[in-house]
Amino acid sequence: MKDSVCILIPTLNEGKTIGDLVARFKKLGYGDVLVIDGNSADDTVSEAKAAGARVVLQDGLGKGTAIQQAFALIDKDITIMIDGDGTYLPEEVEKLIEPIAGGRADHVLGNRFVNYEKGAFTFLNLFGNKVLNKVFNIDYKVKLEDILTGYRAFDKKAIKMMDLNQSGFGIEVELTVESIKKDLRIVEVPISYQARAAGAPTKLKPLEDGFKIGYTIYKLGKTYNPMLYLSLIGAVFIVAGLAIGLYVTIDWFKGINHLPLTVLTALLTIAGVQIFIFGYLSDMIVQVQREMLRELRKR
Repeated sequence: MKDSVCILIPTLNEGKTIGDLVARFKKLGYGDVLVIDGNSADDTVSEAKAAGARVVLQDGLGKGTAIQQAFALIDKDITIMIDGDGTYLPEEVEKLIEPIAGGRADHVLGNRFVNYEKGAFTFLNLFGNKVLNKVFNIDYKVKLEDILTGYRAFDKKAIKMMDLNQSGFGIEVELTVESIKKDLRIVEVPISYQARAAGAPTKLKPLEDGFKIGYTIYKLGKTYNPMLYLSLIGAVFIVAGLAIGLYVTIDWFKGINHLPLTVLTALLTIAGVQIFIFGYLSDMIVQVQREMLRELRKR
């Protein structure tokens, strides 16, 4: 089984942790450890090679670009993706492999929130993760706890079906979205999450990257669930129309006429109803498209 597994580690300036990480996977019996490096300025490459990893230098920039390049190189039955910063435990890899090996999953997520070490998350990171997960679940009508985890497993089918375009940290969102869109079986398993090693730099910028991830959820979600977004926009128009209409009605009883505002009330209300109808029709089209894709995959 271990010969059919590829351990994929995207890196950028992980010299302090990558050697130990690769060595631990090797000790566990995983011979194919692929490190795809984003042109690190430290000794990441030499440390990875010294520990026995196969190292490929990344073309372009960003974690998403690295994952896309790596997926094109991998042809193993199971791929484990893990961050190179030492926050995840190689010894827990079997937890991610088992659902795929047992035929229950195509894509496995390691849920960090079950057991995280003190200091592993800042308050802002923890709060932002929870908010983004909640928004994602509403948007995609799923119940997942940790869509941004950096410890995942994929079967060969999942790797081949991924159509990825995100270049940066939004890749975690896109990997999950692609799995949902392609009707892949997603399973979450509890894992441990450790604080970064002393001196190991973080590349995450909480506010900037949080905004980018949130925008990725919105950008991908509006094509998956148009009813939600268009309904919200329609509701804003209708509420605005009703609010202005209430003001016009109150003044009308006082003998004051607001003809332009009356017209505006009608326009806003009609526009809101039309947007809602467009959302409903768009949702029907998306559902039909999904059913067609499901039928095509069965053939």
